[in-house]
Amino acid sequence: MPIPVSPVYPPKPLPGDRIAVISPSSGLPGLLPLPYELGLGRLAKDFGLVPVEYPATRKMDSTPRERADDIHAAFADPTVRAVMASIGGDDQITVLPLLDRELIRAHPKPFFGFSDNTNLLAYLWNTGIVGYHGAGVMTELGRPGAMDPLTAESLRAALFTSGPYELRPAERFRDPGDDWADPAVFAAEPETRPGGGWSWHGPGRVVEGRSWGGNLEILSWLLMADREIRRDLSVYDGCVLVLETSEDLPSAEEVFRILRSMGERDLLRRFPALLMARPKAWSFTRPNSPEEAARYAREQREAVLRALAAYAPGTVAVFDVDFGHTDPQLVIPYGGLIRVDGAARRISVTY
Repeated sequence: MPIPVSPVYPPKPLPGDRIAVISPSSGLPGLLPLPYELGLGRLAKDFGLVPVEYPATRKMDSTPRERADDIHAAFADPTVRAVMASIGGDDQITVLPLLDRELIRAHPKPFFGFSDNTNLLAYLWNTGIVGYHGAGVMTELGRPGAMDPLTAESLRAALFTSGPYELRPAERFRDPGDDWADPAVFAAEPETRPGGGWSWHGPGRVVEGRSWGGNLEILSWLLMADREIRRDLSVYDGCVLVLETSEDLPSAEEVFRILRSMGERDLLRRFPALLMARPKAWSFTRPNSPEEAARYAREQREAVLRALAAYAPGTVAVFDVDFGHTDPQLVIPYGGLIRVDGAARRISVTY
């Protein structure tokens, strides 16, 4: 497919502009409206944007065609200046073959989403458009109590500004496990615990490159389906790999096996730097204690380091960066520039 190698940043919205809110994966806003309505309200009140919904935004079990139609409508509408996913899911890969690449390329807009939205972010990367990994309406914007200040600051910068933005470790974080059907949950500020800072491994050098990656499980599906992965792997040379894992809590061995497969495909060594998000280590089906959660995170880190030692020993790796399924969440430009300074132990992105 004739695809630009270097994605470009689409024009940014201004306060007062319209922002499309779509559900490219799951129509959970129709089933659990409390965090969704809260998120819509914050888009309007805190960010000054006007949310615009589409036929499948609140529709559970919508078809891939219906979701593709919403994506096309959101990008094609000249009055809409940005697009944000309501939440993730697990079948967005079925939407990709239905998308009109030329339509989307002709109407570039900032798209915000993470988790299953890795599908659309990778699609935009291959279409020549920088996307934004982070900020779901039901998750970050629908956070109980108030948005975390670190999340709000990062999202505001990504939405409205251009240029470098320095990431910083979260002083405190939480592993969300909210009952979205209980109104009382949204009245109280959630409990958090100390963040612990980032963990650096590898050579102390500076790497600057465009980002690629997203949710590790979704990337593994894209690799299996041979979708949105370039055949010419040299296009990834010098890029910064950004990876996060989901609420499914993949085992350390599964994480290693996915990375091993990327190594065997001659892909892993292309990335001189890796940002690994703080892993989500609690779920309703696996309510880990703090000690169990710490062990889960440690074992995942060891699995990643084992894969890097085998396939990319020169990679600078940073762990526990806050851009995954935990809270707060920093927005990462997908296809945009990231600077990883292994000597000074600083990370900056270009919005």
